[in-house]
Amino acid sequence: MRNQILHSPTLESVIMVEKTIAKYSTECGKYQLWKKLPKKMMYQTFLVILDYLKESGKIIIDRDGCIIWIWNPERIRKLESEGLIIT
Repeated sequence: MRNQILHSPTLESVIMVEKTIAKYSTECGKYQLWKKLPKKMMYQTFLVILDYLKESGKIIIDRDGCIIWIWNPERIRKLESEGLIIT
Protein backbone atom coordinates (compact mmCIF):
# COMPACT_ATOMS: atom_id res chain seq x y z
CA MET A 1 0.00 0.00 0.00
CA ARG A 2 1.09 3.56 -0.45
CA ASN A 3 2.86 5.13 2.52
CA GLN A 4 0.40 7.97 2.98
CA ILE A 5 -3.25 7.90 1.98
CA LEU A 6 -4.81 11.35 2.10
CA HIS A 7 -8.25 10.21 1.01
CA SER A 8 -9.74 6.75 1.41
CA PRO A 9 -11.76 5.50 -1.57
CA THR A 10 -15.42 4.72 -1.02
CA LEU A 11 -16.74 1.18 -1.33
CA GLU A 12 -18.72 2.33 -4.37
CA SER A 13 -15.46 3.46 -6.03
CA VAL A 14 -13.69 0.19 -5.25
CA ILE A 15 -16.58 -1.84 -6.70
CA MET A 16 -16.67 0.36 -9.81
CA VAL A 17 -12.95 -0.22 -10.39
CA GLU A 18 -13.32 -3.97 -9.76
CA LYS A 19 -16.11 -4.27 -12.33
CA THR A 20 -14.16 -2.24 -14.88
CA ILE A 21 -11.04 -4.36 -14.41
CA ALA A 22 -13.05 -7.58 -14.69
CA LYS A 23 -14.61 -6.30 -17.93
CA TYR A 24 -11.34 -5.16 -19.54
CA SER A 25 -8.97 -7.70 -17.96
CA THR A 26 -5.73 -8.14 -19.96
CA GLU A 27 -6.73 -5.38 -22.40
CA CYS A 28 -5.11 -2.30 -20.91
CA GLY A 29 -2.76 -0.71 -18.45
CA LYS A 30 -3.44 1.65 -15.59
CA TYR A 31 -4.02 4.89 -17.46
CA GLN A 32 -6.16 3.32 -20.19
CA LEU A 33 -8.26 1.51 -17.59
CA TRP A 34 -8.70 4.72 -15.58
CA LYS A 35 -10.06 6.41 -18.73
CA LYS A 36 -12.62 3.56 -19.16
CA LEU A 37 -14.19 4.06 -15.72
CA PRO A 38 -17.91 4.92 -15.99
CA LYS A 39 -17.50 7.81 -13.50
CA LYS A 40 -14.63 10.23 -13.11
CA MET A 41 -12.23 9.65 -10.25
CA MET A 42 -8.94 11.22 -9.22
CA TYR A 43 -6.02 9.23 -10.64
CA GLN A 44 -4.37 9.08 -7.19
CA THR A 45 -7.53 7.48 -5.75
CA PHE A 46 -7.53 4.99 -8.62
CA LEU A 47 -3.92 4.06 -7.84
CA VAL A 48 -4.78 3.51 -4.16
CA ILE A 49 -7.58 1.14 -5.23
CA LEU A 50 -5.21 -0.73 -7.56
CA ASP A 51 -2.73 -1.14 -4.70
CA TYR A 52 -5.51 -2.52 -2.50
CA LEU A 53 -6.72 -4.95 -5.20
CA LYS A 54 -3.17 -6.16 -5.83
CA GLU A 55 -2.48 -6.65 -2.10
CA SER A 56 -5.78 -8.51 -1.64
CA GLY A 57 -5.01 -10.92 -4.49
CA LYS A 58 -7.72 -9.80 -6.89
CA ILE A 59 -5.47 -8.47 -9.64
CA ILE A 60 -1.98 -8.86 -11.01
CA ILE A 61 -0.08 -6.58 -13.35
CA ASP A 62 1.95 -8.35 -16.01
CA ARG A 63 5.36 -7.28 -17.26
CA ASP A 64 3.74 -5.26 -20.07
CA GLY A 65 1.68 -3.30 -17.53
CA CYS A 66 -1.65 -4.95 -18.36
CA ILE A 67 -3.99 -5.34 -15.40
CA ILE A 68 -5.41 -8.86 -15.07
CA TRP A 69 -8.41 -9.81 -12.94
CA ILE A 70 -7.61 -13.10 -11.17
CA TRP A 71 -10.25 -13.24 -8.42
CA ASN A 72 -12.66 -16.15 -9.00
CA PRO A 73 -15.16 -16.60 -6.15
CA GLU A 74 -17.11 -19.31 -8.01
CA ARG A 75 -13.97 -21.45 -8.26
CA ILE A 76 -13.22 -20.86 -4.59
CA ARG A 77 -16.75 -21.96 -3.58
CA LYS A 78 -16.35 -25.11 -5.71
CA LEU A 79 -13.03 -25.93 -4.07
CA GLU A 80 -14.57 -25.36 -0.62
CA SER A 81 -17.51 -27.67 -1.43
CA GLU A 82 -15.02 -30.35 -2.52
CA GLY A 83 -13.20 -29.99 0.80
CA LEU A 84 -10.03 -28.74 -0.86
CA ILE A 85 -10.10 -25.34 0.88
CA ILE A 86 -10.88 -24.76 4.53
CA THR A 87 -11.88 -21.19 5.33
